[in-house]
Amino acid sequence: MMQMFEANQALLAGIVLVVVFVVWWIWGRSKPAPKKREYTDVLSEGAEKAARNTALIDAPSAAALVTPPPGVGTMAGIGEVVAAAAAEEITEAAPAQAAPQGDDLGRIKGVGPKLKALLASLGVTSYAQIAAWTDEDIARIDAQLGTFAGRAKRDNWVEQAKLLATGDTAAYEAKFGKV
Repeated sequence: MMQMFEANQALLAGIVLVVVFVVWWIWGRSKPAPKKREYTDVLSEGAEKAARNTALIDAPSAAALVTPPPGVGTMAGIGEVVAAAAAEEITEAAPAQAAPQGDDLGRIKGVGPKLKALLASLGVTSYAQIAAWTDEDIARIDAQLGTFAGRAKRDNWVEQAKLLATGDTAAYEAKFGKV
């Protein structure tokens, strides 16, 4: 029997390969095809062409979503609306960006650029104004400083402003450090 296997090895290998191929072919065909997803959107490929076109026509355009600022006609294009809004923004921001009038409040220790801008928006622009503050004035300003509240007392702005307003830099530097 062993000699028969050895003599017919190639034939047996061929038979095994054929059996494997037949099993693979049968097994591969027995699987069901995957289900396709059904879309119910009017813009899907399965929808009627008229329904798709109507949905596209009825959708609001980008220009319809933008309301024109006052002074711009209702038939203005996007470019005119954007230009008018930019011009309006520039005119609103111009007073805040103008060159500061008065003293450089940034020389007071504890007053940085953000705080300096905030004080300017509150109308505080000179050392003399800060030097004249009373405790009630400090409390009123502190209430408007948000996250900077308490800085005026903690950093002793009134005393610093008095020395800076009089121009006594020697006394200022002796007490608070270099200007």
